[in-house]
Amino acid sequence: MTSLRGYFPPKTATGAASLVPAPPWRYSGDLLTVEYRTDPGRVRELLPEPLEPAAEDPGAVALIWADWQSCADPGRELLDPVRAQYKEAFAVVRCAYRGRTYTRCVFIWVDKDFALARGLHQGYPKKLGSIHQTRPHPYGPAPRIEAGARFGATLAAADRRLAQAVVTLRGPCETNGFVNAHPMLHHRWLPAVEKGKGLALDELIESGAASFEGGQPWTGEAELELFEAPTEELARLEVREPIAAYYRQVGVVWDGGRLLETGTSGAE
Repeated sequence: MTSLRGYFPPKTATGAASLVPAPPWRYSGDLLTVEYRTDPGRVRELLPEPLEPAAEDPGAVALIWADWQSCADPGRELLDPVRAQYKEAFAVVRCAYRGRTYTRCVFIWVDKDFALARGLHQGYPKKLGSIHQTRPHPYGPAPRIEAGARFGATLAAADRRLAQAVVTLRGPCETNGFVNAHPMLHHRWLPAVEKGKGLALDELIESGAASFEGGQPWTGEAELELFEAPTEELARLEVREPIAAYYRQVGVVWDGGRLLETGTSGAE
């Protein structure tokens, strides 16, 4: 009998065609983060049972743009950049579960299929989009990492612009914000193939970085606009009050998560 190999489909005799290799997955990236407050009720409607809004500042949102290079061990993708480089934009909120505060990604867009597949495995609700952000550089017209530097960021999906931001740096700071500063709490959902059977997979999982390193965070302020679109709901998290903006370079390793509960979300 043929033994099929590969961490993700398509599985083949060699496994070379698998869309995603096995973890650990390693990431190097530039992050632009814009934090703001929205209607806490709009956050609450995105939290299925048994999750609750965060006790403190329940309307806080972070919209994050990330320009990534990624790979599995031993890093071959970095020498074949089409398999390593991608961009994403995602909105995260905070929630509470059994007395602990978590971060939860409620919307996210990426521009490569391998990044989408990895995210669905991790419980991120990934969709395809068009994401761009200004890259820093020490020479020429690109901004340096210094006070007064300005960065633009845009997000579009299905030919509609969903968000745009201009971030102006003011100075170094101690953190990269507070909304995305907790372990991630996600659901992994997969509908049953047979009609009327609900979910074949319904898991509440916790995950985070197996290791993390980061450069000096910088803070500043942002001009952020969100736009309506027929098949997207990011604009429901309307900007009511700006908090702050941040820039940071980071390195992250993801190597699995932890199952917390099964079959309790009530999702359809």
